[in-house]
Amino acid sequence: MTDAEAIMWAVEKDPALRSDFTNITVLDSHPDEARLRAKVLQAIDENPRLGQRVVNPPLRLAPPEWRDDPTLDLDYHFRRVALPGSNGLRELLDFAASFAAAPLDRSRPLWEFAFVEGFEGDRCAFVQKMHHTITDGVGGLRLSLSLVDFEPEPEGVDIITPLREITEEETDRRRHEDAADPVDRTSPLDVLLSSLGYFGRRELQFASSLAGGVADSVTHPRRVPRRAAAAWSLAGSVRRQVFVADKAHSGLLATRSLGRRFETFSVSVDEATAAAHALGGTVNDLFVTGVAGALGLYHERMGMPVDEMRMAMPVNLRESKHDAGANRFAPSRVLVPVMPKDPVSRFERTHEVLAGTRREPALRAVDTLAGLISSMPTSILVAATRSQANTIDFATSNLRGSPIDLYMGGSRIVANFPFGPRAGCALNVTVLSYGGRMNMGLNLDPVAVTDPVALLECFDEAFDALLAHAG
Repeated sequence: MTDAEAIMWAVEKDPALRSDFTNITVLDSHPDEARLRAKVLQAIDENPRLGQRVVNPPLRLAPPEWRDDPTLDLDYHFRRVALPGSNGLRELLDFAASFAAAPLDRSRPLWEFAFVEGFEGDRCAFVQKMHHTITDGVGGLRLSLSLVDFEPEPEGVDIITPLREITEEETDRRRHEDAADPVDRTSPLDVLLSSLGYFGRRELQFASSLAGGVADSVTHPRRVPRRAAAAWSLAGSVRRQVFVADKAHSGLLATRSLGRRFETFSVSVDEATAAAHALGGTVNDLFVTGVAGALGLYHERMGMPVDEMRMAMPVNLRESKHDAGANRFAPSRVLVPVMPKDPVSRFERTHEVLAGTRREPALRAVDTLAGLISSMPTSILVAATRSQANTIDFATSNLRGSPIDLYMGGSRIVANFPFGPRAGCALNVTVLSYGGRMNMGLNLDPVAVTDPVALLECFDEAFDALLAHAG
C-alpha cells in the first residue's frame, strides 16, 4: 500500500471512518450469469488487488502489503439475492445501504458483489462494494471496464466452459499447495524482512533528500528566499487542508451516527453542460453549486440557516488517462457558499473557490505528507482523523462515466448510482454521468439528515434554478 492507503486502512479502528464505497448498476433484464461470473474472473486477472488480501507488517514498520489470497472463494464475493416487498427502488436502496453497512472481511480480498434479482419486475441490479484501498473513484471506473461489454453479444465472449473449469481447478490446486508451503511468501518472517527493508529504504531516502537540500542551498544561495517563500506557502496550505482548527459550520448536521440511508437524484448531462457554459464555468462547478444550494435551502426549511459549509472533495492527481494507479487523488477541503439564493451569484463564488482549491500546494505534496502522518501511532492517527472529520459538513465527488450504452452479461445498463464513503461526515453526494444523465448517489446519515424527502425537494429546487440557464 501507499502511505495514503495505509492511513485509510489504519483509521478504520473507528468504524465511522470506513472508506469503502458502493455502486448500484441497474440492468434492463436478467443477464447471463455464466458470462457475468466470467467477467468477474477477468476483472480479477486484470486487477491483481481483487485477488489479494492485506497483510499487516509488525509494529507498523512499513505500510500493509497486498499478497495473493490462495483461498479466494468467488462464491463468497459474488452473491445472488432477491428483494423483499414490492421490489421497487426504495427496496433496492435499502438493501444496498444494508449491504454497504456490513464491514468487509479484512482477512479476504476487499470487495463483494451482489446480483439482485426481481427489481421492478423484469429488471435486475448489480451492487458492488469495494474498499477504497483497492482504488479510488476514477480507478474504479477503469476497473469496471473489465466487467462490461460495448455490445449485447460481443464476439469471443469468455464464458465458463468445461476446459475453463479444468483450468480453474488446476489454479485452485496450485493455490492450496502454495498456502501449505512452510516458507510461503506471506510467512511472518518474510513480512518482517520486507518491512525492515522498506523502513531502511525510507530512512535512506529521507537522509539523501535532506543532504541534497542542504547542498543545493550552499551552492545556490539565491534560491534560498524562493524556497523559503514556497515553504511558507505550503505551510499555509497544509493548515487549510490537513490541520483545520475550525469546526463544521452546520449545527443541523452536527450529530453523527453509523446509520446509512441511500437516496438518488438525476439531471440531464446536456442541460447541465449548457447551463455551466452559460454561467461561465464547468459542470463540476454546477454540480457543487447545486448540492450546496440544496443544503442551504434545506437548512432554511429546517429553521437553521447557514451562509457557508465546509466540503470535502477528492482532486484527481492522474496526469494522463493512461495513469491507472490504484489511488491517485488528494483529499481537499473548501468552504463553499450555500447562500445567496441567487444561483448566478452563488455559481460565480463557487467557481472562484474551486479554482483556488486546485492550486493548493498541499494537494501536490500529499504523498510526502501521508508519509509523515502514517508513522503516527494508530490511536493518535484515529483520534486526529476523527477530529478532522468533524470539521467537514458534507462531501462530494464527480466521476465521468460512459456517454454510450454498456452491457453486462448481455443486459443493457440502464443507470449507475455511486455512493461514496461518508468517513465521519453527514452526507456524501457522488455523481456519475452515464447515458446522458448525471446520476447522483446520496449516502446520508439519517440522524443528521432527519427529513430526506425535504432534502430531495431542495435538490429539485436548487438544480432547477441552475438548469434554467441552459437556454
